[in-house]
Amino acid sequence: MLTAGSVSSRSARTDDSVERVADVTDQAIIQLYWDRDENAIKETDIAYGAYCRTISFTIVGNDEDAQECVNDTYLQTWNSIPPQKPDKLSAYLGKICRNLSINRVRQMTAQKRGAGEWTSSLDELEACIASGSGDPEKSVDNAALAESLERFVRALPAREQNLFLRRYYYLQPIAEAAAGCGMHENYAKVTLHRIRKKLKAHLEKEGFGA
Repeated sequence: MLTAGSVSSRSARTDDSVERVADVTDQAIIQLYWDRDENAIKETDIAYGAYCRTISFTIVGNDEDAQECVNDTYLQTWNSIPPQKPDKLSAYLGKICRNLSINRVRQMTAQKRGAGEWTSSLDELEACIASGSGDPEKSVDNAALAESLERFVRALPAREQNLFLRRYYYLQPIAEAAAGCGMHENYAKVTLHRIRKKLKAHLEKEGFGA
């Protein structure tokens, strides 16, 4: 007899199986890097190319710059593994790709080109994380502030955490972030506003007020 419990159990086993396959794939790819086998980049692109391109395109806003950032991600990964041996390759690649893409947008902004969702997202957080210098980018680079922000995000309920990360880490447009969390856009806007208020209070309590 099929029950909610059996469906949940099967779903959990399926998720575990998918995760184990991903772990095996990651381990095999990482070993290629350690062996200095150039197939590492090919296999990385097969497994995570679309993922990296999505991250970069959301930030830079065009295919050409996004692809250049992805290519630079592969190069930086090749140069950093070894000695690095990441536990989760997708997270490792995502962090590199995101940082490279943000740097690309900074260059674009300096050249008076469009800054896309990166500027919009940063503007939303500015009231929460601005330092005495008024530069939220420099504030985020502060290690103590980053740790405080991470503690705040980890303490959020799962759905709010997902929305926050989609909007402010992956820099997705609000409509896309809302859809990814199964929310209506207006509800997501209200939720993000509430999270920002909580974040501001959290940071002020820890001495990082705007």
